[in-house]
Amino acid sequence: MTSATAGGVRQRRKIRMRATLIEPLPDEPTAVVVAGPGRGRLIGALLGRDAPVLATPTGSYLVIRPGQPVEARAYLPGARHPQPYPVKPSNGSAAPARPPRRIEVGRSEPLLRHFSLIEGPDLRTLGVAGTRVFLDVVRRGGALVYAVGDQPPDRAERDVLAAVSDLPVALFFAVDGPTSEVEAVREGLTEFEAASWFTVDAEPAYLRRALVAWAGVEGLHRASINPPVLPGAEGRIPVGPSAHESDWAARLDRMCRSSARLVRQRLAIELANIHLRCVHDIVFGAGCEGLPAALDREMHALSLRTVAECDAAADRVLDEMLTLVLGEAPVAGVRRRVTIAVRRSFVDDSDDGGELERVLLVTSTAGVAAVTGDGAVAALAAYDTDPGHAVLPPLGLGLSGACYQHWRSPANSDPNRARSWLQQAIRGVELDLLKEVSRRFDMLHRSLGGVIAEAIDHGILLI
Repeated sequence: MTSATAGGVRQRRKIRMRATLIEPLPDEPTAVVVAGPGRGRLIGALLGRDAPVLATPTGSYLVIRPGQPVEARAYLPGARHPQPYPVKPSNGSAAPARPPRRIEVGRSEPLLRHFSLIEGPDLRTLGVAGTRVFLDVVRRGGALVYAVGDQPPDRAERDVLAAVSDLPVALFFAVDGPTSEVEAVREGLTEFEAASWFTVDAEPAYLRRALVAWAGVEGLHRASINPPVLPGAEGRIPVGPSAHESDWAARLDRMCRSSARLVRQRLAIELANIHLRCVHDIVFGAGCEGLPAALDREMHALSLRTVAECDAAADRVLDEMLTLVLGEAPVAGVRRRVTIAVRRSFVDDSDDGGELERVLLVTSTAGVAAVTGDGAVAALAAYDTDPGHAVLPPLGLGLSGACYQHWRSPANSDPNRARSWLQQAIRGVELDLLKEVSRRFDMLHRSLGGVIAEAIDHGILLI
């Protein structure tokens, strides 16, 4: 049974009645991010060690997960699988050509049964893009511990901490010294008096207990806002009485087109700002040698923004269309079933649906190469979690290791050549990224259109 629909929605596949078990969405795993000058020493103390767990490159995140002790694994843009990371340079292992986005190790310490620990980078070196990435990690983890060093936080660090305090996360300060020193530091940081303050003079027992208590409450909170969806609990889902006359196909077409256009406009503006910031860094900052690191941070932050913009727009399309067709806002179970059907249709009905999970990788020649697959996308994250709630597949950007090797060479130290290379690379990213955004909304249009057309033809959601 096939028929054509209005608005460019393609012919529909044969009807398939499904009684698919709806897998529960996993709760976002809790994690405590540790930052500040004393972060490595504090993580060691929390885990009962005398020294930091692992020395990491500038800008990399160290994720310490619960489990049996395993070798460190590095996640690098462009690689579909994690790479062994040398703990000590003397062991004969070659260091990665570029700093990893994240390094993961497993540890069996009892504290890690409650949450993972993440060692963040130096807050003073983050810049605009690095701050956006850091805030995203803290928001998803749920808590930040700032390990105060010999000197109080400088202006750059205080700005980042102020941004953290605006998030719905827990903020802790740990001072290595007696109680009197804690009070002295606290008096100099009056804007953070609402945070929890601890001394870790000898043994961080109080901080450890506070973090465990926080993890228990946070876990219950995350479970309460993400209740399980019982399969079939809603029964037959009828369409609304006016669904046939709603002109839904034209409305879906307009929404997908306007959503793609708006996202593309915002990303084009952001790419122009990225170009300006990187040029400034070439001329007044780290120069040619620091260009790959600066641009990779910008690409990391742009990845997060792209996914957030696309997900928010796709959610609006899905919610508005379901409300139009069903006659009321969908409950969580119905929405989840439609999301599963739409995502399944990406793979079932598209010639290249399996390649939607894609990484755009800037090469040393200022070109852009595509790397596909779940593993390639997972390698981009500073703190990897399961994006099972999203309608659209993820998309990421990064720099290849060859870019770092190219600009480390003394022969490539001309700022004018660096600026030319940067302009060409950003132009290539813009062309490919905006094309990928349009591609995703075209897929959403076709897939959601097929689900809605079947529902209207038969009077119920066939999912």
